Amino acid sequence: MILGFFFFYMTVTNFINFLLYEKRYSKHTIIAYQNDLEVFSSFLENTFELNRLEEADSAMIRSWMVSLVEEGHSSRTINRKISSLKSFYKHLTKEAIIDQNPARDILLLKNAKRLPNYFDKEGLEDYLNEENEASDFPATRDRLVIDLLYATGMRRGELLDLKTTDIDEANGLIKVRGKRNKERQIPLSERMVKRIKNYIDIKEQAFNNSEDSFIVSNKGKKAYPRLIYNIVQNELQHITKAKKSPHILRHSFATHMLNNGADLNSIKELLGHANLSATQVYTHNTIEQLKSIYSQAHPRANKKGGKI
Repeated sequence: MILGFFFFYMTVTNFINFLLYEKRYSKHTIIAYQNDLEVFSSFLENTFELNRLEEADSAMIRSWMVSLVEEGHSSRTINRKISSLKSFYKHLTKEAIIDQNPARDILLLKNAKRLPNYFDKEGLEDYLNEENEASDFPATRDRLVIDLLYATGMRRGELLDLKTTDIDEANGLIKVRGKRNKERQIPLSERMVKRIKNYIDIKEQAFNNSEDSFIVSNKGKKAYPRLIYNIVQNELQHITKAKKSPHILRHSFATHMLNNGADLNSIKELLGHANLSATQVYTHNTIEQLKSIYSQAHPRANKKGGKI
């Protein structure tokens, strides 16, 4: 027992020093690695009566994965623990402490994809269709922020980077600079162009300065991330009590477009995704909606054996 602890201490200490002084990992990360190795070591001793980590084989590691699943750990947590083992045994191999890495061929679990949240279409439409008699700048801007995020699907950062010159009112287009400074054009409806013109007029009356940023603060300066987040929180508080954020408006844009028949490639271009795989996540929401519609509408859906 004492000998086993000594070998554990030596091999793990050597590895931790490698992470600390050569890889320069954070204290938090190093503690996580150490905890994972300690838990795995206890598993080896309790399950296989093995007290030396360097003698573990791939079957033992897979057995540990099974036990973690049975204990109810998430795929993300289990993969992090296995990644710790992979790094540890790779280090032992490089140090010639072991000949073969038992974790090398261990496959990580597939993480369950989080489906993006989105707002109810009718709720958003009711909000955006409300008559807005406000002529003051903050109220006009706040309404336009919600309208633009939902109408274009742009990111918060892209909205903040918009210049007044990026608006092509004549052709109903808006130029957006996305990730890696890649530009794309997004069409605007006549209603949206009208609201933008109204906003620009009120903005110029309020500040009459040379600030070229399209969305500005109450002081006429370029808007900042927290301001946009707060606008979404305040403006949509009556629509839902669920989580509200600029990114959920982006998800709502994509989901509602897909549900109304838009093809994935078109949505991909509008969102500025580099790969179609990033856009395909929205099909899951559509499938869930179809299942819900089926269960409510099909005459045999609620009968025994009739559900999808």
